[in-house]
Amino acid sequence: DKLWNMEYTISIKEKRRKIHMKKLEMEQRILEVANYMLETEGTIRQTANYFKMSKSTVHKDLHRLKNVNYTKYNEIKKILDTNWEQKYIRGGLATKQKYATMVQ
Repeated sequence: DKLWNMEYTISIKEKRRKIHMKKLEMEQRILEVANYMLETEGTIRQTANYFKMSKSTVHKDLHRLKNVNYTKYNEIKKILDTNWEQKYIRGGLATKQKYATMVQ
């Protein structure tokens, strides 16, 4: 009976350690994504392509950044707001170029 309790306790401690390690790994990834965006002022799509992850994962990581490093989160938010404002301009230019090549 004591042996079982000891194994059970070790098992719980091991599970907690693994969870803690995964959390640290996730925080590391979140900070890497944030640093990349701050350095390049890139878009969500560019960041996702660079890290070979989905845009959804980048969005989720940036949302989680709020709890990891709130200062960086605010800096990233400014970049995302700027990208959002420019999105329509970029899309319009791409459409204009597309039709310009079709006419020629």
